[in-house]
Amino acid sequence: MVDIVTFGEVLLRLKSPGYERFFQSPQFEATFGGAEANVANSLSHFGLNVAHVTALPDNDIAQAAVCDLRRYGVDTRFINYQGKRIGTYYLEAGASLRPGRVIYDRAHSSLSEAQIDDFNWDKILAGAKWFHTSGITPAISHSAAGITLDAMKTARKMGLTVSLDLNYRANLWQYGKTATEVMPELAKHADIIIAGREDCQQCLGVNVDLKAKEDISELDHFKALSSEMMYSFPGLKMLAITLRQSIRADYHRWSACLTERDKFRNTEIYDIHNIIDRVGGGDSFSAALIYGLHKNHSKQDALDFATAAGALKHSVPGDINLVTEKEVRSLMKGTSGGRVQR
Repeated sequence: MVDIVTFGEVLLRLKSPGYERFFQSPQFEATFGGAEANVANSLSHFGLNVAHVTALPDNDIAQAAVCDLRRYGVDTRFINYQGKRIGTYYLEAGASLRPGRVIYDRAHSSLSEAQIDDFNWDKILAGAKWFHTSGITPAISHSAAGITLDAMKTARKMGLTVSLDLNYRANLWQYGKTATEVMPELAKHADIIIAGREDCQQCLGVNVDLKAKEDISELDHFKALSSEMMYSFPGLKMLAITLRQSIRADYHRWSACLTERDKFRNTEIYDIHNIIDRVGGGDSFSAALIYGLHKNHSKQDALDFATAAGALKHSVPGDINLVTEKEVRSLMKGTSGGRVQR
């Protein structure tokens, strides 16, 4: 029985080796990722039963992507094989003062050209407890936005907890609609919204003072932002905001806060040095938060667990957070510190 269903595009990730610039050497490191698939893989790695839903072409590259999901224990039976392209992104890792770069190549991908009738959500969601998606999928096409909304409405109707990671990506909104025209309607059907600190404004038009945000230890700004979000979306039960302060490409400060109607919680700040791969840090946070809440851990523990899991992801190459619950809790207790565990 599947506990959690995730929906979103699976991507081929092509990364220049190490910290090289694009085509500095004539090769790429090929792996797979995608925000919602990353969440599915992390949740499965924590021991939950997860199914991922997407559309992929019927070719060898897509089959390799499916095999990648399966090797992490993700249920792939609801994947539709249609269309001709798997979405792709190119990654150049940042170093020191040079930021990382991402180039998307997702036009005319299988999921971007899928239609609402291609997915039977009543069947897919039967027996599940939780549905998760992100604002990346509705950014790739008008039809993908419609499918996402249909899935969220159906999940809400069937009594599932619905979580939405806003995940604003400016370069993806290319089909004539802006994020603020599309995302508010989706947000109305979410029980839990997860966001970076600028996502609420970029996706939902919630007015915030971005000038006051740079120091993530100053919580008044995030309390005000959270209050405005809860007021703007009366059906929202929880809002989680990840707080990232980039000092250099290889040194970030990382924290998070969680708001309910009558309670604001925050967690410690992690100073993350010598970053190996920051891609997927937010997805790791989302997965760990879902895990903690689904397992009925306290809200504070779920937030602390999610923040620690997101911090650890910065030490893992690739999109997927291959850490265990024990490793996360060791960091939470301050007993890891990079020492060899024997």
